[in-house]
Amino acid sequence: MTEAPERSTLPLPDYDHIPQGTLASRISALDEAGVTALLDYERAHGDRLPVLLVLEHRLKQLQAGAEPAGAVEQEMPEVTSSAGGSPVSPATSGPPINPPSQGVPTNPAQPR
Repeated sequence: MTEAPERSTLPLPDYDHIPQGTLASRISALDEAGVTALLDYERAHGDRLPVLLVLEHRLKQLQAGAEPAGAVEQEMPEVTSSAGGSPVSPATSGPPINPPSQGVPTNPAQPR
């Protein structure tokens, strides 16, 4: 087994932050060497079974003659940045909710 590549040399930028659901489409543009590098890195660092299965499946496809498709995306629109902060504020919150008083007549489980 080869030594795992450094994070900065991986063929996908911010590989560690790619959502698992979009990984298969993101690696479709990589060649066999790129997928192998991600596979080695994943085995050495995260070793997440679902991710390993996706990478191994793509590697088998490439070894069977599949061609890389598309281009490697540099940005990840599926990951939102929290730099702007939360959109929740007192101005956007709902009306205050008052708890019901004890002994509600419509609820026999509560005493009056």
